[in-house]
Amino acid sequence: MDEDRFNMEVRKFLKVVGVTSQREIENAVRAAISSGALKTSGKIAATMTLRIPEIGLDHVIDSSIEF
Repeated sequence: MDEDRFNMEVRKFLKVVGVTSQREIENAVRAAISSGALKTSGKIAATMTLRIPEIGLDHVIDSSIEF
């Protein structure tokens, strides 16, 4: 395995995940505030699951996001 290439590929994947996830969260929170489903500030629970079946990886991160 080429460690450098692998490292770069993982970083590229995580960058896409991070940018896409941030955009989706921001859009969803704005929409929920606009519809009245959320107050204009507060805290929401968030769960992220990273799953790679080929290697048996199933990693869950539970946290919260203040807005």
